[in-house]
Amino acid sequence: MSDQAPDAGELTYTRVFDAPRELVFRCMIEPEHLARFWGPAGVRTPLASIKVDPRPGGVFEAVMVNDADGSTYPMRAVYREVVAPERLVWTEPATGVTTTSTFSDLGGARTEVQIRQANVPAAFRSPQAQAGFSTSLDRFAAYLGELAPGEVSAHGGAVVTRSPSRTSPGWTVVP
Repeated sequence: MSDQAPDAGELTYTRVFDAPRELVFRCMIEPEHLARFWGPAGVRTPLASIKVDPRPGGVFEAVMVNDADGSTYPMRAVYREVVAPERLVWTEPATGVTTTSTFSDLGGARTEVQIRQANVPAAFRSPQAQAGFSTSLDRFAAYLGELAPGEVSAHGGAVVTRSPSRTSPGWTVVP
């Protein structure tokens, strides 16, 4: 993983996941998956709070709940671009942050995801906030590792299969 801040107000996170691009992309647009990993360590995002309409002009809404005290953190974004399974772009009207996620197939069931955020307020650029964002990527990686073979995707009905070897995941996504 590499994390960098190219310009003031911008953040870039890059992570390689041991899962095929189609699966990684679908996990980012399907509430059933998002509920399992969305948000930093110490929060949960109830499935009932997640709304996703993955098309330009569609919304992405979620409410994260702090595990320690029950505080809630709502987020609302509007998709600007959706190119399956390559790219997602959304803007959060409340903050002006635009997030661009690019999914690159590295072969061998590995996917590089680059997340670039523009117009990031100073509070969200703090080392603590960046560390929290990184834990959300850790949670995503762990979730991908837990997916059971034969998992059915809600969008498109794809079936995910995996060989039993943990050293060579052997993921396959069948539309």
